[in-house]
Amino acid sequence: MATIKKPGTDKHRILIVDDHPIFRHGLAQLINQEEDLYVCGEAEDYHGAMKAAADLKPDMIIVDITLKDMSGIDLIKEIHKTNRDVTMLVISMHDESLYAERAFRAGAKGYIMKQEASESVVQAIRKVRQGGIYASKKMTDKILSRFVDGPKKLAESPLQALTDRELEVFQLIGEGLSISEIGIRLHLSVKTIGTYRERIKEKLNLKTSTELLRYALNWVENERISGTSF
Repeated sequence: MATIKKPGTDKHRILIVDDHPIFRHGLAQLINQEEDLYVCGEAEDYHGAMKAAADLKPDMIIVDITLKDMSGIDLIKEIHKTNRDVTMLVISMHDESLYAERAFRAGAKGYIMKQEASESVVQAIRKVRQGGIYASKKMTDKILSRFVDGPKKLAESPLQALTDRELEVFQLIGEGLSISEIGIRLHLSVKTIGTYRERIKEKLNLKTSTELLRYALNWVENERISGTSF
């Protein structure tokens, strides 16, 4: 559900999409301190974000990877497909080494870890607003090295072998959802989710669903430990 706020005058209008209200509030306060920036609305899920984007017509959308109903990557892809004038910046707890390139391929222009958001968000907004790309130095070096070393360089994490959808299913498994619950969340059949699960097991060299579940649970837990609130 979107929260619509009184529009600012002659300011860069920003929509925040994140499923944590405390984080949205803190981020909005930080952004609204800037004379030329204004948070025009908030949303907690994919459908609320799509409605808010259509109603509020923001200049920029700040989005998390994990939303209440669908992936932030899916939201970025859809917004990028339907409105190329809106720029998008990701602020997420998820490790940039695994998600930043996926976000950029989907159409985002910047990626910030939540641990660094309070220090970097205004700088990132301004860089993206001016037509640039924002990423940490570590991530920038990694992306540039791909042009030098080519695709032959091995991925740093086995999870990088997963497609965006497979990674999303893997994460939901790690959050404890059953196959049927994942199907409902992603609007896909149980059979389709089962196929994704088998592909994930094969790519991660896991023999049983129990091994996959254990791996996914540990990964999600580590992601939560490494992430911080605003």
